[in-house]
Parts: sequence; structure tokens; C-alpha cells
Amino acid sequence: MENTDHSFYVYALKDGRKNPAQIFYIGKGTGTRKDDHLLNVDDTNKGIFIREIIQTGGEVIVSILVDNLTEVQALTLEAELISAFGTEKNGGILKNSVTPKSFIIPSKQPLNLPVGMYELATIGLKFIKKAMLEFLAANPDGIKNADFARYLNLHSDNAGKQKDYLTYSVLGILMRENKIKKEVNGKYKIRKLN
Repeated sequence: MENTDHSFYVYALKDGRKNPAQIFYIGKGTGTRKDDHLLNVDDTNKGIFIREIIQTGGEVIVSILVDNLTEVQALTLEAELISAFGTEKNGGILKNSVTPKSFIIPSKQPLNLPVGMYELATIGLKFIKKAMLEFLAANPDGIKNADFARYLNLHSDNAGKQKDYLTYSVLGILMRENKIKKEVNGKYKIRKLN
């Protein structure tokens, strides 16, 4: 079924003290979401930077980059733009806090880390988790891991042996987040909140 809700947009917050104004945050939303950052300034790096701009007499410019999007289109474009600009903690310019620090694991050997790779992985995982939760919501009797792998085309290839590690891993994350539970019959179900 095609999504007909085209109320989403992708926006940027820009530092108006620079000429041209420099983007420091990318987001997606509907309604007044783009303005919420200025109405309720938080204590994130983005919020601290917004306060700095205002306190020095500058202006935070809010720009809708693309509108009339479905949620999936908006999420995809947001992910691509965050990846392209990169976050400050990964060598980019954005103050977005998409990447949990736990994803950065030191290595014994030096590795080349492309700008935006953490953001892409984090956002990709969010998409997979969302797809799995929607699949579960549509099947309240539960779904087995093999069905997730088959219907979401996420089969693992382990030297020709199908182990479906990816879906097991994501199901484990969703269980740790207390969003789903595993039944004794091996099926996963959405956890009902009391």
C-alpha cells in the first residue's frame, strides 16, 4: 500500500552570523517541528550552539530544504544529508547527535573512517528496527526469526550456510529495549505495556 501522507519535510538550522549562513543541524519533521529547536532550547551541543548564536546577536535561520515528502522519503534524505555533512564528533560540521558513543570502538590497528559512516549505520539500524516492529504489529500472533530474514530479505551468508545473524541481532536489541518479547514457541511479539 502506497503511503499518501506527504506532510514531512527535511530542514536545516543555519548560523546566520556567517555569510553565506552555515548549516549546523539537519532534521526531518512535520508541522512546526523545524521551529521547536528555537522555542525549547535544550542542553545538547545543538542547543548550546543556538544559545551562543542568539547571545552574540546572531540569527538562527530555519530553512526547509525539501517538503511534500513521505516519512520514508524524509528519513532517507535526512540520513543522506547527515552522512554527507558528517557530525562534529566524526569530523563533520553538524551538531546532530545521531551516533551513540558506544559505536566508536578503538582498534589495535589504524583504520580509515569515512565521514558519515557511523550516522549511516545508526540510521540504517533504525530503519531495520522500524520495519521489524511494523511487521510484528501486522502479525500479532508473532513471527519467527526465519520469517524476518526471509520477508525482509536479510538472510546472512556464512560460507553458504544461512544463519540469519543480522535479524537475530536486531531482535536482541529490540528485546533489550523492552519493545518485544520471545515466546516459548520461538515467535517474537510486541511487548504490551501495562
